[in-house]
Amino acid sequence: MPHVYETDGAEIYRQSFRMIREEAELGRFSRAEERVAVRMIHAAGMVGLSPHIRFSPGFALTAVAALQKGAPILCDARMVSEGITRARLPAANPVLCTLHDATVPERARYMANTRSAAALELWRPHLAGAVVAIGNAPTALFHLLNMLEDPACPRPAAIIGCPVGFVGAAESKDALWKAQPVPCCIVEGRLGGSAITVAAVNALASAAE
Repeated sequence: MPHVYETDGAEIYRQSFRMIREEAELGRFSRAEERVAVRMIHAAGMVGLSPHIRFSPGFALTAVAALQKGAPILCDARMVSEGITRARLPAANPVLCTLHDATVPERARYMANTRSAAALELWRPHLAGAVVAIGNAPTALFHLLNMLEDPACPRPAAIIGCPVGFVGAAESKDALWKAQPVPCCIVEGRLGGSAITVAAVNALASAAE
């Protein structure tokens, strides 16, 4: 017999978000934060993610306002940049990933750092007022924090810092949360990744579910 399953995409979303709101601990989030958290949980398929999501004061409203003003979105990995739904962007916002720029390998050798970190040097002309989305590389988040220690470095509007992994991921997010150079969002510990980061951007970009 053929499998019977829900085939209406919109209904799948409605049921998914209803189940998340019924099962996840969302009471500590503001309305704007809850929308972001629900999409992050949906991307992870894990209602237990909610206790690990942290928003600094004003993060969600600041990031939404920046996107509505046309802020660029700076991504550490192509998996992040490709996952952002362009139709949700409120102002045809530029989405930029510099990881595969031809100059990055030589920059990385000169810096004695990863390509992910070296690629951020190409962000400098675009960084002021941007929304940063780091979902893969802890070294990128660490390097961004080092860049922002320089008062002359342009300041982004907000940072989504959700790199995933076993080496440096938890530590880089702890460093961001401690420093909070601008409003930020993290997922504590080793959890994170491109899908969760993309979900946060898409939720900030549009209130539509």
